[in-house]
Amino acid sequence: MNGLFSGAAARAALRSAHACLEELMKSVGNSGLAAAAESPGLLALVDQHAAGVRDSLSSDVRPLTAVILAAYAEGVRDAAFKHGWRPPAGPVDWADHDWVLSRLLAVCSLARTLPESR
Repeated sequence: MNGLFSGAAARAALRSAHACLEELMKSVGNSGLAAAAESPGLLALVDQHAAGVRDSLSSDVRPLTAVILAAYAEGVRDAAFKHGWRPPAGPVDWADHDWVLSRLLAVCSLARTLPESR
């Protein structure tokens, strides 16, 4: 076994991370990134949140990976749930700048920049 994970565990973590990010794209990213493409204000907000995510993850020191982004997104959701946040029951109103959804949308934006590695 090399490092923290065996090869099998690392592959399982990567598969899990990709599944998490794919689900996030379906629930938030697809509609949000399309809305951001049409709204300069939302696009700027997503860019600001993406910068915040990169700063939080020290991406200037280590590269962003699917595993790191998925773990970050799950942490944001878990913390939000603990503080009473609930996702919208229907389609997201991207004119309402919900911090949690904006942060998760930023994760989706960053995930789109990752090289494909499965």
